[in-house]
Amino acid sequence: MTKNEEDVRTRLQRAALALFQERGYEQTTAAEIAARVGVTERTFFRHFPDKREVLFQGEAILRAALTASIASAPAEIGPLDTLFRAFHAIQQVIEANRPFAKPRHDVISNTPALQERELAKTEALARSLADALQARGVSELHAALAARAGMAAFAYATISWLEDPEIGLAERLDRAYDGLKSLF
Repeated sequence: MTKNEEDVRTRLQRAALALFQERGYEQTTAAEIAARVGVTERTFFRHFPDKREVLFQGEAILRAALTASIASAPAEIGPLDTLFRAFHAIQQVIEANRPFAKPRHDVISNTPALQERELAKTEALARSLADALQARGVSELHAALAARAGMAAFAYATISWLEDPEIGLAERLDRAYDGLKSLF
């Protein structure tokens, strides 16, 4: 993707988020998003298959970073330690994305159709994490359990940080990890 295409994509995301906040997700069309940026609706659909994906396009990048971190983790650490090591590895990316992530979270929280999409994306990510753990030799059962529990803790830490950034994301991740470990 060229720099100009990346710029258009970013501008479309920002415009969509602003319109979703102003009018609501359901009341905003792809044509309105494109018009706000000064491009055609066709250009919008070259970048995103539908208006939902404006909010979810970063999932593939997140998945790649997490699975790479899992693959490179020291062999001697267990599944939960491996996952939280991976979560910490992407912490700076998440923190840098807060200006987009916080309003994105608010829009999703207020839109049932987007909540459903968020759950599907989270489940797909948990499956990818489980696959990455299995590739390290973790049994299917333990990989699935660790991935789903880890994702629940990661989501809790991230959402609580988005809602109140006074406590940093790293500390929230550590608290979620400690809380999860204390259950076992």
